[in-house]
Amino acid sequence: MSDHQHEQTLSDRYGQAAWDTRYAESDRLWSGNPNPRLVEQVADLAPGTALDVGAGEGADAVWLAQRGWQVTALDVSGVALARAEQHAREAGVTITTAQHDLLGGGPLPGSYDLVSAQFWHPPLDRFADFRDIIGAAVRPGGTLLVVGHHPDSLAGQPDTHGHGAFLFVPEKVAALFEGDGWEVQVCDSPTRPTNRPEGPAVLTDSVVRIRRWA
Repeated sequence: MSDHQHEQTLSDRYGQAAWDTRYAESDRLWSGNPNPRLVEQVADLAPGTALDVGAGEGADAVWLAQRGWQVTALDVSGVALARAEQHAREAGVTITTAQHDLLGGGPLPGSYDLVSAQFWHPPLDRFADFRDIIGAAVRPGGTLLVVGHHPDSLAGQPDTHGHGAFLFVPEKVAALFEGDGWEVQVCDSPTRPTNRPEGPAVLTDSVVRIRRWA
């Protein structure tokens, strides 16, 4: 693949124009409910400042704000962030929004007690961004939560769009943070039921919760 083709592929998958178009094609792209792994994993954390990476329409950001977190919702799509702001107003909470390109926008703004990256799947050659960019936004004593699709979720399914190359096991994320001032608290592959056109199925998630030493 040429450099031009690689850049075009990244733009199609991660760029602002692609995501603005995708959000604009429907009134709501996601369910409006918080991600269940986020709900599970932050239950024992005291509210503080939080960065919701790839916030989309804001369901996670709003849920955190309702529980006392000061939340910054970050996404590449301005259309998504406008919806997140509307969702927050309707819920009676305040969030901050930040438009940012994770692959080309440099360091994330600020540092936070919680950085949550729910189902952001970087290209393989940028996988260390979980440590170098997203992890860098966690302040000492804070928590990084990474949740993604596990490769087992594609078992028996045709991968017509090539998504399989972007899925990861939790150990791959945890290995980035071994030692060096981090403590891996959760490295797990829980399952959950779902419905597919052909009937009920089971999805496997990759869940990694890591604490940065104070």
